[in-house]
Amino acid sequence: MKLRAFWIGTGLLLAACQGAPKTTPHTVYISDEQANVLHVIDGVTDKEIATIPVGKRPRGMALSPDGRTLYVAAGNDNRIEEIDLATRKVVGALPAGPDPERFAVSPDGARLYIANENDAKVSFVDVAQRKMLSQTDVGPEPEGMAVSPDGRLVVCTSESASLVHFIDARTGQLLDSIMVGTRPRDARFTDGGRRLWVTSEARATVAVFDIATRQVIRTIDFMKETPPQNVQAVGLAASPDGSRVYVALGRGNHVAEIDAKTFKVIRYDPAGFRDWGIGVSPDGKRIYAANGLSGDVTVIDAASGHKLKTVKTGGKPWGVMVTR
Repeated sequence: MKLRAFWIGTGLLLAACQGAPKTTPHTVYISDEQANVLHVIDGVTDKEIATIPVGKRPRGMALSPDGRTLYVAAGNDNRIEEIDLATRKVVGALPAGPDPERFAVSPDGARLYIANENDAKVSFVDVAQRKMLSQTDVGPEPEGMAVSPDGRLVVCTSESASLVHFIDARTGQLLDSIMVGTRPRDARFTDGGRRLWVTSEARATVAVFDIATRQVIRTIDFMKETPPQNVQAVGLAASPDGSRVYVALGRGNHVAEIDAKTFKVIRYDPAGFRDWGIGVSPDGKRIYAANGLSGDVTVIDAASGHKLKTVKTGGKPWGVMVTR
């Protein structure tokens, strides 16, 4: 990579001017809740190479453990659609309950756990039998969903109640409900399932749980970290090695990078307008932010935090899923 030296004020700044850092081949899927498609972006060239028509208002996505099937929540069609990644076509649909938004896949791929925003329930769906198994009552407006790496614990966030619900994955029993910041949105396990991270949009915080005790051990408050203006806390992603956690800051139009051990905010990386979803390349070198109000995807160099490219998609990009 060539470097160019130029002056800012009285100081000399070295900046990369030619060629983006190389990355291993991967593909980025972006759900567009307005256009009812998935945008397919080549992770090496940063170009949109295809669109996949799906059901109405696609938002949450999840990948099957074998990497062959991408599941997409078609919220206004009340179903989870199955996309064969080899052909990039919808090949089936699973029941989901009303208005599915985010969901999680069990580690063995046998079940889906789905947040039903309109009726305050979490639906358990059997993938092979293609049927609803049970539903668990939770707080109003459930959204964030996660399942522990050992498959024993399901987590759901309730936006209106500001609660994180812990559910037994085997029985569907509600085990505990813990309060966090206002309007919790996303949830993600890290550290082999020993930690749980939960974003709270309106309060602009991230709560970090110790799963052994189900207690919050750290709250990262962006309002105390000299953040960008209008910052929120929405989508979550982690680096492949688990050393970093990335948070989409919504109306703050940035991505926050957090050290997963010290819980310190390392920096804020610029994104587009109202970034909701976020993803990381398999080699950890690139971050992708889906920007709902600017209709584009920001590609960020994970090493420097510099914006590498803006991929214009149109519509309202919402979710991000990155595959090899």
